[in-house]
This record gives sequence, structure tokens and C-alpha cells, in this order.
Amino acid sequence: VIYSTILRYAGFGVLEARDGQAGIELAQRDHPALILMDVSIPLVDGWEATRRLKADPKTSDIPIIALTAHALASDQEKAAEVGCDGYIPKPAEPRVVLAAVKRHLGEAEAA
Repeated sequence: VIYSTILRYAGFGVLEARDGQAGIELAQRDHPALILMDVSIPLVDGWEATRRLKADPKTSDIPIIALTAHALASDQEKAAEVGCDGYIPKPAEPRVVLAAVKRHLGEAEAA
């Protein structure tokens, strides 16, 4: 919630999904410019959700940044392995998340 609040304040539109399956469906329907993917989410975890989104031609171009409390080097490797375009270990300073979003999207995407 803190990250969505910060992103909205910075002028970004934010969509939120309650679980991995809902996130996949939301991405397929609305094709967001970027996805912040929590790994520890219900139904379909973030690793599998990322795999599915990257395998789908309709969503494979959406940058996905893993935002996770899994902060081991092996988790960062797994993020790259499943197709994540970035990796931010939690707890992350909101400004770090905002900077990563801006870096991936460019300032022009902000409202």
C-alpha cells in the first residue's frame, strides 16, 4: 500500500491485484506500462505469475520488477531466471521503488 500511495503521489496511475491470478488477468486486460510483482502472493506466486506473463505474447513486453522480502542472491537469480526486468528487496525505501519505476518507464510516463 505504501508503494502504491507513493507512486500515485508521483503522478503514476496504479492498478492493484489481490493475488497472482488476479494480477495476470489484470495485466492481460489492461496492459500496464510496468508491473511491481510481489513474490509472496496467494493463489499463484509472483515467480509463476511472472513466468506466465512473460510467456504470453500479449504481456511479454511489460517490464516486471520483483519487489520481495526474498533477499538472497539465489532469489535475485531466480527473478532473472523467470523473466523479471528488475529486482528490489523489501523492505525498500519508497524512493528506491519510485526511482526504479522512473528508470524503467522514463519521466515522460508520469502524469
